[in-house]
Amino acid sequence: MSQSLSLLVSPPILLALLCCTATVGHVRADEAPSGQPAKPPTANHRRPANDDELRYWLQNMVWYHQFTVDEVTAATGMDAAEVRSALARFDIRSDNRPGPDADPEQEKILVLPYPGGRHPRVGHRLAAIRPQRESKISIFAPWEQPSYVVVDVPEAIEADLGLLFLAHTHVPTYWTEQNIELERLEWNRRADGGLDIQRRLPNGISFTTRVDPLREGVRMSFALTNGTDQKLTRLRMVPCAILGGAPGFEQQTNDNKILEKPFAACRSVAGDRWIITSWEGCRAVVGNSKCPCLHSDPPMWECEPGQTVTARGWLSFYEGTDIDAEFRRLDAVMYR
Repeated sequence: MSQSLSLLVSPPILLALLCCTATVGHVRADEAPSGQPAKPPTANHRRPANDDELRYWLQNMVWYHQFTVDEVTAATGMDAAEVRSALARFDIRSDNRPGPDADPEQEKILVLPYPGGRHPRVGHRLAAIRPQRESKISIFAPWEQPSYVVVDVPEAIEADLGLLFLAHTHVPTYWTEQNIELERLEWNRRADGGLDIQRRLPNGISFTTRVDPLREGVRMSFALTNGTDQKLTRLRMVPCAILGGAPGFEQQTNDNKILEKPFAACRSVAGDRWIITSWEGCRAVVGNSKCPCLHSDPPMWECEPGQTVTARGWLSFYEGTDIDAEFRRLDAVMYR
């Protein structure tokens, strides 16, 4: 398998503009697509509902993502004094995170909901205003911390009806054109270390994402059910693996990437570490140097009323230099 860069790009329709080319102007968060003033956007922070949730999110942000007080404030809407008081009350500091022996589930790759408050991208942010946290997970590398990949599952969903879901503000969606704001959701955090979430759109379409961490990688699954009375055509889901939180992988270039279906992989500056993602039935692999990010996109579907379409994805980390051998190994284990 050649390690040369082979950039396979899907047809130039609206969805291709969302992340990987961004040739359209961004939509301001305070302006309707028509240019007329819109209602003020909902605040992008999430204030924890109780002490248990506050403790969880502070641990998530400070122990694992290593947020500053300002970033915690941006994620929660709490002021700095409240944040410092809560950190002291729960004795949460960046230097007292429990080791892996304290949690047997930590034998698996660590996966957490992304808390918001810090933009996951290094660049190209005008194409991702007000990123939503309910579509994003952080997958932590097994080497020095903090080093994590933020995966949008999904970043976008499109069909013949239009753009049905977008994980940030950029171009108009089917719903913003009707001045409909989608419900704010949270990931279900399972005892086995996994995550799942389900969203039902106003027209009856629903989709579910499930994330299952293992020792050697993270399996992701996506299922969409057509709850309308019309057939959906040109249906596609776009996942996105954002590299800004992984030191050594955040360079804004595609020279460090291998894009060979179904794998999209990024090499570290040192050359001996890799981040690899893949989706079953991959129709296109793309690297965006501006974000930077990796795409391995599932196939396009047609979906009858009442029908469900599914896709399975993977993300893992590799230390070594024989990336072709690792691709061959993953082919045998990703969905076994």
